[in-house]
Amino acid sequence: MAAGTRKPKTSPKSVKFLFGGLAGLSAGLLRQATYTTTRLGIYTILFEKLTSSDGTPPNFFMKAVIGMTAGAIGAFVGTPAEVALIRMTADGRLPPDQRRGYTNVFNALLRITREEGVPTLWRGCVPTMARAVVVNAAQLASYSQSKQFLLDSGYFRDNILCHFCASMISGLVTTAASMPVDIAKTRIQNMRMIDGKPEYRNGLDVLVKVIRYEGFFSLWKGFTPYYARLGPHTVLTFIFLEQMNKFYKQFFLSA
Repeated sequence: MAAGTRKPKTSPKSVKFLFGGLAGLSAGLLRQATYTTTRLGIYTILFEKLTSSDGTPPNFFMKAVIGMTAGAIGAFVGTPAEVALIRMTADGRLPPDQRRGYTNVFNALLRITREEGVPTLWRGCVPTMARAVVVNAAQLASYSQSKQFLLDSGYFRDNILCHFCASMISGLVTTAASMPVDIAKTRIQNMRMIDGKPEYRNGLDVLVKVIRYEGFFSLWKGFTPYYARLGPHTVLTFIFLEQMNKFYKQFFLSA
């Protein structure tokens, strides 16, 4: 190395950000393993149960009801991982003396149980389930309805292109429907006590305060990046789900 040339140093903040992201990854994976698999599994089972013997699928209203049911159950199962995920991703933004310092999702769940009690794992469960009801009623029902519409149009066949287009439509509908309840859920799960009182009373209180102090359309602030995240996620979710259902029917049900 030439004289006088300094070796670049890694910023402590960037190191903390990197390891904070990796710590939150375990919580994100556990959330997907609990919430997503539960809701998709229940939706698929109920959808097949309510499909008539001649192959006619349920109407849109029943699809929405099935989606609500699947979402509520999945959200209840996944709430502990959701609480850990919210806290771990927010930890780096807190002052050093207020950080919780969870090392991974299992450490977070154990410490929350030990320090705050088991019910804390389901803090914000009601707004989380409310969000899941809205999201899944919008996402699952709109996907099934969009797919059925595309197939009935005669321009699509039941293949990956059809699944892609239907899931992109579903992602757009889901983004518009879920952002307000997502804001309420996130703020409640991440709230702190102020002078011995919780920052918000419930999800409705969050929405009222956001509209009052930040404006009505702030409920959809960040719509484009939200859709940019949710759109590909929805596409991959339904394409993989359709392929797995196809292989399951081909190799197990037909055997």
